[in-house]
Amino acid sequence: MLIVSIIFEIIGALGLLLYGMKLMSDGIQKSAGDSLHRILNFMTGNRFAAVLTGLGITAIIQSSSATTVMTVSFVNAGLLTLTQSIGVIFGANIGTTITAWIVSLVGFKFKLAVIAVPAFGVGYFLTFFRKLKKEGLGEALMGFGLLFLGLELLAKAIPSVSADQVSFVAWFADKGVLGLIAGVVAGMLLTMLIHSSSASTAIILTMSHNGLLTWEFAAAMVLGSNIGTTIDAVLAAIGTKLNARRAAAVHVLFNVAGTVLAMIFFKPFLHLVEFIVPGDINPVSITTHLAMLHTVFNTVNTLVFLPFVSQVARLVEYIIKPGAHEPPPTYKLDFPVSGIKENAESFVFRAEREIIVMSELVRHMFGFLSKLLDGKEEEPTASVIEDLSHRETFADQMQEELSGYLVKTAQLPLSDRAKANVRRMLGIVDDLESMTDNIFAIALLLERQREKKMRIHEDDMERLKPYFELVGNFIEYVHSHLNEPLTAEQLQNAALMEDQIDQFRKNLKKIARKRLEEGADVKAELLYIDIVRNVEKLGDHAFSVSEALAAME
Repeated sequence: MLIVSIIFEIIGALGLLLYGMKLMSDGIQKSAGDSLHRILNFMTGNRFAAVLTGLGITAIIQSSSATTVMTVSFVNAGLLTLTQSIGVIFGANIGTTITAWIVSLVGFKFKLAVIAVPAFGVGYFLTFFRKLKKEGLGEALMGFGLLFLGLELLAKAIPSVSADQVSFVAWFADKGVLGLIAGVVAGMLLTMLIHSSSASTAIILTMSHNGLLTWEFAAAMVLGSNIGTTIDAVLAAIGTKLNARRAAAVHVLFNVAGTVLAMIFFKPFLHLVEFIVPGDINPVSITTHLAMLHTVFNTVNTLVFLPFVSQVARLVEYIIKPGAHEPPPTYKLDFPVSGIKENAESFVFRAEREIIVMSELVRHMFGFLSKLLDGKEEEPTASVIEDLSHRETFADQMQEELSGYLVKTAQLPLSDRAKANVRRMLGIVDDLESMTDNIFAIALLLERQREKKMRIHEDDMERLKPYFELVGNFIEYVHSHLNEPLTAEQLQNAALMEDQIDQFRKNLKKIARKRLEEGADVKAELLYIDIVRNVEKLGDHAFSVSEALAAME
């Protein structure tokens, strides 16, 4: 019964620890969402900036797995190149060591309940009084309190004995290399089981502090946790595009190769850590040694591999070759479900990037209309229409997938401002898809006019060119301001462009009606009016997007 009681106490303490980490991460994400976005935008810099980005994000959300999953999803969306993602993954491994230092420096030096209970209480009242608008900070403090309360309960639940008294540890301690490999495997499996290298490291430190693990066995487990943490990237890469799978492979190769090297030079590596942190290794100091080992391992690993980012990229490109299904024929935007690690704000950022991709598609399709209007391509127009048809179908798929993604995103623990913005993004997606419908409709009308050899006065066709140019400028204007709130002046500029398009439409329709009265070809003039009307609809949708952007907060 005593053993059963200890097991359940450990399970309960682990539950508090893991839930505290989740709550703290969610709270930080809500309160620091804008800062997180700025960090994410920094990803496009050089390899050193990418490393700092990975380090910074992981330090904020306390999860290298979440950072890596996020990175894989960005590579899948085409927002990051494979080379850029490598630096972010390297930095994430360094950032995850912060948890070990918090546990080592704070977790066993003070009576944690003195910190944890007041932190939870303050956090609760910050979430209770919503008028303060500090719910994110409140959740972070509550998570902080639960995290350290769980850590204290875990330390109490695990019996304080020496490693020699624990049969399985004592058995492996005498097995030399085999015992160290067993430690690596144990650390890997523990991390894969709880999906958090930060939490598994905290558990290893706690067990070491209570004398359950020897210095060498605990060090091997910490190294193994670096392999186990790659499981989330692997799961996130299933069914994704080629480069996303390669980014996940980089994470696996990097951590496995680093661990293998550390195991080859295991004794010198431990001596280096002991040199940096002088003093005897005992239950009090072992946590500091393990935290330093975790930091030194990931930092040295990054310094060793960082100069070879391009070579690493070429290696994974060689290992993971395009399949027969590349590129994918349809648009797919999966909503990853990977438990407590997801960063809610990152879903919004991902959707914003996808909206930019959709807007790029609108711009590209509109560019085809100029070719059809100029008539420079005499026979190849059929292939242009076919190309536009594929792109319009792709836009339909984008609308369906992105709308579903946004609906699920709105159900995440976001701030009220972020949720309102997500709802506006749904409207923007609808408008962009409608614009692709209008563009394709205009292309079909132009093609019909050519196929049927309908006679539209040359001057009337020339008048369409500045009309198209005005709408094209409006589309460019909206695209350049996507995902940022429009000022009153910018919205006024958008309204002015929309008024100019409306006035242009009235003038062109007036000319067409006048020609009808003068006996012009009825079918040709009605087709011309349809073209004018569909172009004007593009302006309407562009202005609708502008209004949504102006309402963004």
